[in-house]
Amino acid sequence: MTAALKTTPAPASTGAPISIGAVSKQYGDNTVLEAVDLDVRAGEFLTLLGASGSGKSTLLNIVAGFTRPTSGTVEVDGRDITALPPHKRGFGMVFQHYALFPHMSVADNVAYPLKRQRTPKAEIRRRVAETLDLVELGHLGGRRPDELSGGQQQRVALARAIVFRPRVLLMDEPLGALDKLLREQLQLEIRRLHREMGITFVFVTHDQDEALTMSDRIALLREGRIVQLGTPEQLYAEPNSRYSAEFVGASNVFTGTVRGGAFVDADSGRSFRLDGAADEGAASLLVRPERLGIALAGAPVPDTADRVEAIVEDCIYLGSSRTVQLRTDAGRRLVASTEVPRTSDGVAPGARVNAYWDVRDARVLD
Repeated sequence: MTAALKTTPAPASTGAPISIGAVSKQYGDNTVLEAVDLDVRAGEFLTLLGASGSGKSTLLNIVAGFTRPTSGTVEVDGRDITALPPHKRGFGMVFQHYALFPHMSVADNVAYPLKRQRTPKAEIRRRVAETLDLVELGHLGGRRPDELSGGQQQRVALARAIVFRPRVLLMDEPLGALDKLLREQLQLEIRRLHREMGITFVFVTHDQDEALTMSDRIALLREGRIVQLGTPEQLYAEPNSRYSAEFVGASNVFTGTVRGGAFVDADSGRSFRLDGAADEGAASLLVRPERLGIALAGAPVPDTADRVEAIVEDCIYLGSSRTVQLRTDAGRRLVASTEVPRTSDGVAPGARVNAYWDVRDARVLD
């Protein structure tokens, strides 16, 4: 998905913990956030992930002080800041729209918050040079924003947000306006900055890949509530609901019931084995695409595997891997992600196959 991260040892945390207590926000009859509780650890990179309208940006704006909650509190380092205006919170902020001053040089844009704080000129010069080097723009301090690429402009906005050394950095969809390659480059740059600075980052995105790549923990929001909180690995490998499974990562989900220690597929009526106990009743069964194997019809499958018969509808070549789109005999569409074979394995559009998975790789969801 993206290149490997640098392994520079992280400094001791200089970030501040944030405690969000029973925060709700209503606009008339519309409830945007409902009794949200969230503790952000000092120095961690926490992402608020969710679809449009989930409440993630509203929650960030409440932390920033731009929006007052209808009820609830926001604390930083144990201090209640719910009623404190944004400029007194001391947070760095970066948004999708860079809001750079077009008539100022890059260096002057970065220096702006320090000048407002009446920082001595020599200290301003030192900090601006140091921060521009940190975002790898030290050679562009004399240029104006309109002479920079979109990615460079976002780095300037990032430099301006961290030049006064805040203990908390808030970012609302900062990479949304960039193309895919630039987004992936800046994901790693922002992650590197977090590791080197050790401050608390709170990042908002609707992009699951962005959240998985960058975060220490992810809070997944839906309709104003946090529906799952955990590490990227936990949200991907251990989703607590069908919504989480389908929002974070590609998924194959069967609908049916758990009965007699097995999962009964509603489409085909077939029973699939379960790896462990599960509550009886309506449920879904999750198999991730990379856990789904493909064997031509008549070829053996492992004894520990369950399977469904299917027809290959399409094969999409992705370089080191391929995506195989399948339609089962019961009409359900499945997706498998496999390595590209050295020689043709006969898996091609129209081929009849068995799609199979190890029972240990299937997860029952409520």
